[in-house]
Amino acid sequence: MQTRKAIEARHSCRNFAKRPVRPALISKIADCGRLAPTARNVQPWEFIAVTERGTLDELAQLSENGRFLSEAPCCIAVLSRDTKYYLEDGVAATENMLLAATDLRLASCWVAGDKKDYCGKVKELLGVPQEFKLVSLIALGYPAARSNPPAKRALKDILHWEKF
Repeated sequence: MQTRKAIEARHSCRNFAKRPVRPALISKIADCGRLAPTARNVQPWEFIAVTERGTLDELAQLSENGRFLSEAPCCIAVLSRDTKYYLEDGVAATENMLLAATDLRLASCWVAGDKKDYCGKVKELLGVPQEFKLVSLIALGYPAARSNPPAKRALKDILHWEKF
């Protein structure tokens, strides 16, 4: 798949088929997160791939906007050391993984992390050291049904030249 096609095809999925994701695919996705741009090449991220049903159910209960994690066969927690640009770096890694999942014909959904009330509880559940921030949770799996990306604003409506 070409980069542009992956970007166009990527959209959030909250309904997953009951089909496991092979560890090799999860590793490929995490490897793409590892290759994200990072300020000053700090690479502050760590990723936790969660596939145990009980832990996925607990994550779903903790994250108010991620109840569907209980249906996903995998969730990747994106964590970042508390550096000056932890959020930018972690978000870049998250987006790389979302696009990689699409390229591998997997569905995904980004669940907010940073600044949410449940971050501490998620970190505790996953055994994350205190100095790390939870940037995002990425639900991964095969879609239960095919769906299309939502319409996006036209380029002519959002691109400005020289001034707003």
